Amino acid sequence: MTAVVTPACAQQSFDNLAGSWSGVGSMKPKDGPPERVRCKVDYVVKSEGQSVKMDVRCASDAYKMELNANIDQNGSELSGNWFESQYRIGGKVSGQNANGFIDARIEGDKITALLAVRTKGNRQSFSMESPGAWVSQVSIDLLRDRR
Repeated sequence: MTAVVTPACAQQSFDNLAGSWSGVGSMKPKDGPPERVRCKVDYVVKSEGQSVKMDVRCASDAYKMELNANIDQNGSELSGNWFESQYRIGGKVSGQNANGFIDARIEGDKITALLAVRTKGNRQSFSMESPGAWVSQVSIDLLRDRR
């Protein structure tokens, strides 16, 4: 049995996200019960893994969300911008990427949300919490699409 040890100072990257992911989960509207949602997430990784363009498309019977983000990384620090086209809102992204765990904060004029993306192999969990927003909670389990 061989153990692989990754140095703590290893450069983090978005390489483990590259490609398309699909899955299901729930979306909790501010004024209603959670709804089942289907999602597709595409990640295009650039700049030797230090930049990612993320497209998230989710739909339930009553709601649709189309979120795009461009995120850059310096060490483990994240910065960038996002835009949701159905509701025409956008803002800034900040956070951390470490060991397959992305913890980010998205902020705009009308919304502040905490976003957590956990990736392990071909599985990913995507959750967002935004108390008081039109969608207060999103939780999705994704699988990497076969190429």
